[in-house]
Amino acid sequence: DVARKKECAMLSKKVADLLNNQVNKELYSAYLYLDFENYYHDKSLEGFANWYHVQVQEEIAHAQLMMQYLQDNDYSVVLEAINKPNIPLKHEQYVTELIHTCYAAAYEEKDFRTMQFLDWFVKEQGEEEKNASDLISRFELFGHDAKGLYDLDAEYKTRTYIAPSIL
Repeated sequence: DVARKKECAMLSKKVADLLNNQVNKELYSAYLYLDFENYYHDKSLEGFANWYHVQVQEEIAHAQLMMQYLQDNDYSVVLEAINKPNIPLKHEQYVTELIHTCYAAAYEEKDFRTMQFLDWFVKEQGEEEKNASDLISRFELFGHDAKGLYDLDAEYKTRTYIAPSIL
């Protein structure tokens, strides 16, 4: 049983299971970005490493928000094994699909509270996809020019983590 439903819980098992799965996907995202952070650190591109470090922190925060939501609704969170990382933009598009699946299930169940909770994640995934796409585009434009790469790396070094506020 991925998420054990207690008698007094309001979430359906289907929605809770999807949210629990999403917790694991968010943690996978953090692992993926940690792999990229490590890659750029090894290449002495500290700005790119920093950009991915901020992504790691964001993904962990997303997982923790979902975990807290499940726990607040009397569900036990089950953490699964983390797979080897793949490609970030495709992964963000996949995570967007998963968030939409969670939202659709909450809609089917008329679970308006969970839909409201997920509204922030729907918006956030749009930003995540744009950030990943912009990073790739800018790297493709400037990455082959040493000065352009240096400037881009310096710009990404200034990125800072801001804890999410879903209120």
